[in-house]
Amino acid sequence: MKKFSLIITAGGTSSRYGKENKLLAKIDNKTVIEHSIEPFLSFNEIEEVIVPANMAITEELKNILTDNRIKIIQGGATRQKSVYKALKEVKTDYVIIHDGARPLITKEIINNVINKVLIHNAISVMTKTTDTIKEVDSAGKIIRTIDRSKLYNTQTPQAFLTELIKDAHEKLKSGSYTDDCSMLEELGVNVYISEGSPQNIKITSKSDLDFAKLYI
Repeated sequence: MKKFSLIITAGGTSSRYGKENKLLAKIDNKTVIEHSIEPFLSFNEIEEVIVPANMAITEELKNILTDNRIKIIQGGATRQKSVYKALKEVKTDYVIIHDGARPLITKEIINNVINKVLIHNAISVMTKTTDTIKEVDSAGKIIRTIDRSKLYNTQTPQAFLTELIKDAHEKLKSGSYTDDCSMLEELGVNVYISEGSPQNIKITSKSDLDFAKLYI
């Protein structure tokens, strides 16, 4: 059985959410980040969990995340830098990267990602775009309607052959990427999709948290 590391991003400041860090907000008596991690912990393939965290919440996370597989480290100034620091800690052949603010992740999605990355080496969870998408210029005028048949919305988790994503982060460490798969795309490496879920939202605002509470 191949072993995986899990990186949970927790380095943000939650500036769009409010004064409280959204990862520490409660849903059904558990924090958002606990909900984001727990489904992964039931998989024997997950050997270690690395959490690059904002310094302001590090001590609270240490009190909350007590599984002996979890290691909390200091995050970077950006998501990319946080993941880069976490990747240096990874000891397994494969790594999964998941947003700490996606608490509605399911075991089914995780299982599919684990199986597919063993075949394709780079996987992103995505959902098909259902809205009509318009391209708009700087003046607010619609330029055209984009064919949505090939458009997908990106979610996490994303999973990779470790040496592949480490190499991408090393080569592009001076860049500014908000998505790990886009780094591989930049280098011409093929990335494949795994079906996500409309419920697998990222908590950004209080209304997102309200939705998550209702769903759980």
